[in-house]
Amino acid sequence: MDIRRIEVMDETMAEVLRRKTPAERLAIGFGLWRSARKLLWGQLASLHPEWDAQRLAQEVARRISHGTV
Repeated sequence: MDIRRIEVMDETMAEVLRRKTPAERLAIGFGLWRSARKLLWGQLASLHPEWDAQRLAQEVARRISHGTV
């Protein structure tokens, strides 16, 4: 394993994903996205209690899109 590449997938996990249908893999990806959004929302809400829902949504979108929003 190359320690410079942290995103290397374990071969066992790769095999599990190969056996999934495209729809199942897409559902997994969407679930991961929803989880990341929820965690980020919670963190930002605790750091910035003065922000309303619209401001939180904007910042979450900006961060998830790497600042392209």
